[in-house]
Amino acid sequence: MKTGYEFRPKILGFLCNWCCYAGADLCGISRFQYPPYMKVVRLMCSGRVDPLFIFRSFLNGMDGVFIGGCWPGECHYSTEGNYDALTKKYIYKKLLEHIGINPERLRLEWVSASEGIRFAEVMNDFSQKLIKMGPIGKAEGLTDDELKSRLDVASSLVPYLKLVEREKIRVRFKTEKEYDEYFNSDEFSKLFNEMIAEKVTTGQLIASLRKQDHSIDEITRELKLDRSVVIKQLHASVRQGFISFDEDNKRYCVGS
Repeated sequence: MKTGYEFRPKILGFLCNWCCYAGADLCGISRFQYPPYMKVVRLMCSGRVDPLFIFRSFLNGMDGVFIGGCWPGECHYSTEGNYDALTKKYIYKKLLEHIGINPERLRLEWVSASEGIRFAEVMNDFSQKLIKMGPIGKAEGLTDDELKSRLDVASSLVPYLKLVEREKIRVRFKTEKEYDEYFNSDEFSKLFNEMIAEKVTTGQLIASLRKQDHSIDEITRELKLDRSVVIKQLHASVRQGFISFDEDNKRYCVGS
């Protein structure tokens, strides 16, 4: 007989109406078994999953976010929304990793309306991986306040992130392999660091300093960032007027 606490992950699933949702429905009708951990949001297209949905899901205690769409080439819309979802997957998994959250908590899969058994297999696999990871935040070594602060910063930057995605990052390839090669390339890493990572780090710095004035070493410890990165972003934020430096106390603060 088992005793004690048994972790049961909470999952929010965003399912494409035409394929994955129908596949999930077939899974239920066929009585294929998978853990009852997921709550479902039905969308017309996987490409309609706003990044804010992802961050708010984690802010509201979800341990995993699942996006299910049509197989490439089978999207019901001429804009091929599932490729937009694929782009988002790469960008926001990398962003989650940047703020210290396991990127594997976000998962995108293709499931057709006839693949009830595949839906069950995917959900069983995702559930087991989340169980091994543990609860969000605690598994990453973050307190509840640290987790909330990091996700709040990411959420606040969503309008900017959408602009960067649309103007600088959006690509259109014909195969998943091409997407994988591009988003794992040095070209994308450089673009991500310059356009997104630095902005997120600045947001984290300002959020930390709004709570309390800090020295460089205190910020480095709190945000668990490399000291050189902290110094670079602090100097840039001072030049831009976002924060100021108190010469008497040798501490950075928000405001003059």
